[in-house]
Amino acid sequence: MKFLKGELFNGPGGLSLGAKNAGFVHPETGEEWKIEHLWSNDYDSNACKTFGLNICGDENDESVHVGPVENLPIGDKSILGDIDCFAFGFPCNDYSNVGEKKGLEGTFGPLYSYGVKVLKLYQPKFFVAENVGGLQSANEGNAFIKILTELEEAGYNLTPHLYKFEEYGIPQARHRIIIVGIRNDLYEKGIKFKVPAPTTLASTDYKTSRDAILEPPIPEDAPNHEMPKHTKKVQEMLSYIPAGENAWYLGIPEELRLNVKGARLSSIYKRLDPNRPAYTVTGSGGGGTHMYHWSENRALTNRERARLQTFPDDFVFLGSKEAVRKQIGMAVPPEGAKIVFNAILKTFAGIEVRVK
Repeated sequence: MKFLKGELFNGPGGLSLGAKNAGFVHPETGEEWKIEHLWSNDYDSNACKTFGLNICGDENDESVHVGPVENLPIGDKSILGDIDCFAFGFPCNDYSNVGEKKGLEGTFGPLYSYGVKVLKLYQPKFFVAENVGGLQSANEGNAFIKILTELEEAGYNLTPHLYKFEEYGIPQARHRIIIVGIRNDLYEKGIKFKVPAPTTLASTDYKTSRDAILEPPIPEDAPNHEMPKHTKKVQEMLSYIPAGENAWYLGIPEELRLNVKGARLSSIYKRLDPNRPAYTVTGSGGGGTHMYHWSENRALTNRERARLQTFPDDFVFLGSKEAVRKQIGMAVPPEGAKIVFNAILKTFAGIEVRVK
């Protein structure tokens, strides 16, 4: 049983890798259940090359359409073939709790509507949509209600849930809203998705940043593993910051402290706590926001950040170091996505899923 997938805002391929790695052989029928990529789109050319290389086997694969979603010929099945399922991690910039939270009034906020357009024109059996937790509160909660209403009106029964990925074996405190939609006619026939139960209930059993980065050790020749360079002052300042603390730690000598007025972001020069999941990996690239090793006086490499996002070491990100850092931070953790897609496939296959 094969589901062909279309995707908007594909990024480097976190959702798609999760979908690709999901699947199973039905224990009773022997039938293989899986999801295969058919087409996708993103405006970021570096992300599209990364996606093409790792998901399709060719960085210039023609099924990955580069450019603004506004220019994509949605509905033209001679270009974008017919699909059985659909995924879209619509841009979160205007919904994030870090930033101006313009929501639907922002540049990126309304782009979810192209996902709704795909659903109306293709009517896939199911879809998966992903965004930041801040979506719930954007525009005083009205944005979330509007988006859910339009997805329902496209013909789907919805199961929105705020997934706390550290509860699912991901070595990172990453909280994201994932909306699973089952087409109404299939829902009425008994295909009713339920949120899969967390795999790790006790916080003492969460996978830690140390587990992710050190076990097993990252090969020296792993891609995207170039060591960052810092000024002597930054290295000296980091030497005074304990694990889990940041640039505002009181033990930093006055001459090494940052001269910042106003709001002080907690993530600035923040070291990981090796005994806990990492704080959220982001795509931002400003000074001091690159995530910092708990004991070495440096930022993480992109490969270490990719490990926190559960990308395998042979997943190659293309582009400059800054472009790669952005791709990694904006991605959905593949291992988290895999859990959701597996739960959907099992629902369709009539296999019981342990639910929340």
